[in-house]
Amino acid sequence: MALEVRVEPARCIGSGSCANNAPGTFALDRSTMLASVVDPGGDPEEDVVRAAEACPTAAISVHRDGVRLA
Repeated sequence: MALEVRVEPARCIGSGSCANNAPGTFALDRSTMLASVVDPGGDPEEDVVRAAEACPTAAISVHRDGVRLA
């Protein structure tokens, strides 16, 4: 099953670590400088999990089949 990837906007500070680690999955909005998910399957699962773990505010969650990976 596909990954479910979420960014909690209220926690995001726009550090860009997610987009640096998984640029096919995450992007920073140019106007708000907040992260968003552009394609949950845009990068290998390991990169998406690494991106979530690198988030300094833990604003990103990654789930597969109801199990939290990050």
